[in-house]
Amino acid sequence: HNHPEGIKGAQAVALAILLARQGNSKENIRERVAKDFSYDLYRSCEQIRPHYGFDVSCQGSVPEGIISFLDSTDYESAVRKAVSLGGDSDTLACIAGGIAEAFYQEIPRHIQFEVKERLPDDLYASLVEFEQNYPCCDLDL
Repeated sequence: HNHPEGIKGAQAVALAILLARQGNSKENIRERVAKDFSYDLYRSCEQIRPHYGFDVSCQGSVPEGIISFLDSTDYESAVRKAVSLGGDSDTLACIAGGIAEAFYQEIPRHIQFEVKERLPDDLYASLVEFEQNYPCCDLDL
């Protein structure tokens, strides 16, 4: 990820999360990230899905992850839309989910429960510590 496009992609996602945490609208997030990083964010998941394939490049995954968030109605729909695109779906879901958590300020309890059940204790402890230091939403940790 130490490639100029990788750095650009990380910066774009970080900006989207910052703007979401600051209470910006989806349209403001779309416009700012599109302008600052020259990503085409004026597509929908429905337009992307038929032609999308596995693409590990930032140029081929970051915009699609952001669009998955922009098309969402809540945290879970952001992650589901990202996975539905196929390709490098874990990366897309992380991008969409990270922005969605900041924007919606909520992760459904059933998802929190699954995370707690599946993560090894040391990783779960890291998650709890991170959330305590940088609270974002109403988590039941």
